[in-house]
Amino acid sequence: MGLKYANKINKIRTFALGLVFVGILVMYIGIFFRESQVIMIIAMLLGLLFVMSSTVVYFWIGMLSTRTIQVVCPNCGGATKMLGRVDACMHCSEPLTLDKSLEGKEFDEAFNKKQQEKSDPS
Repeated sequence: MGLKYANKINKIRTFALGLVFVGILVMYIGIFFRESQVIMIIAMLLGLLFVMSSTVVYFWIGMLSTRTIQVVCPNCGGATKMLGRVDACMHCSEPLTLDKSLEGKEFDEAFNKKQQEKSDPS
């Protein structure tokens, strides 16, 4: 059984969803400190900060999604968005690349980092 890879866009969306839940949880915990208004206000503001940061992350990934390349996965046939040189299918987690030099190599997200090698100017 092969490794499961996650699509970068889905990872970021999951992180943003987690921020919403953490924010709501922090605000809910603040309710238990009704006797101490300072602690309750701090918890409410901290929770609101988490929810607002989630909104920023959702907006950012939405803007980033507009710059992606849409491809058809050769494994499942589903349309998926690629972000970077290598990514995984949103539907079946199949490793994908558009770079011919990376075909056949073991999937590694480090391929998305800028190459330090200088190309030959000739």
